[in-house]
Amino acid sequence: MRVVINQSNYLPWKGYFDLIHDADLFIFLDDVQFTKNDWRNRNRIKASQGCEWITIPVGQNIRRLVCEVEMPGGDWASQHWGIIERSYRLAPYFEKYAPFFMEVFLRMRWKYLSELNQYLVRAIGKNFFGLKTKFLDSRDFQIQTRGQDRVIDLLKQVGARTYISGPAGKTYLEPERFATEGLSLQWKDYSGYPEYPQMHPPFEHAVSILDLLFSMGPEAADYIWGWRNTPSSSA
Repeated sequence: MRVVINQSNYLPWKGYFDLIHDADLFIFLDDVQFTKNDWRNRNRIKASQGCEWITIPVGQNIRRLVCEVEMPGGDWASQHWGIIERSYRLAPYFEKYAPFFMEVFLRMRWKYLSELNQYLVRAIGKNFFGLKTKFLDSRDFQIQTRGQDRVIDLLKQVGARTYISGPAGKTYLEPERFATEGLSLQWKDYSGYPEYPQMHPPFEHAVSILDLLFSMGPEAADYIWGWRNTPSSSA
């Protein structure tokens, strides 16, 4: 079984969903330290004046876990939707996906950041990309270790054979340790993604999945993993 373990992100970029696509099981690791100015509560969209941050204002307190971060009051959700609508209302597939996101931003209420992030990741992955990956939460397991040890303990509990990590994992994961534990460690390569017709050039890869969905609709997966199976990608 191929497993990915990662913190939940707010409207993550296409590489995040590429990781999910590679895995049989994806474990949200949200009972870890919250980091400010990170992808947990913000992301970028392509606006007419360039890339624009949309950030959930959850405060600067880092003495809490990701799963403990409570959602703010106020009208941040309607503001985010207003920015998204203004930036993408003329995109080819905006009308196709707008009802789902309007429901999330304008009608649903969220108590915790982790709750919102996980809902969006699961729904987008399953409903819009047809992913069959199973999702679990690290809080479902009684594991007290940290860092690399925690990753390995989680992998053992679920019976994993292969762990897929993003490049950032190279800063603390030791391949020899995984080999000793009988686990295969694979590094995700985010290079080679093809460009697509983006609303506001110049082209930028590192933006929220919203950009790709609104731009390419049902063909969005071709620009994340589908291109690897085409004759030109292997030439």
